Amino acid sequence: MPSKALFYRFLNTIIDDLFSFIITMPTLHRISCFRDDVIFLIYLYQRWIYRVDKTRGPYGSKSEEEQKLENENKEKKPIEDS
Repeated sequence: MPSKALFYRFLNTIIDDLFSFIITMPTLHRISCFRDDVIFLIYLYQRWIYRVDKTRGPYGSKSEEEQKLENENKEKKPIEDS
């Protein structure tokens, strides 16, 4: 889902939460309004923890240039005997 649409849905859930306290309604319906907020907070937490890796290509692999650089760096490292 695009971030703009997600933001609008989040605003909609906040308005639902406000109305759930203003308007008289059953307790279970009030609790179900907060369920969306909890799911959104979990989404934000996961997005914060698992950030997008900008070095990856469109299919999850590294670009050819980065692979060449890694191979060159591995070749330049001297092998240390302990």
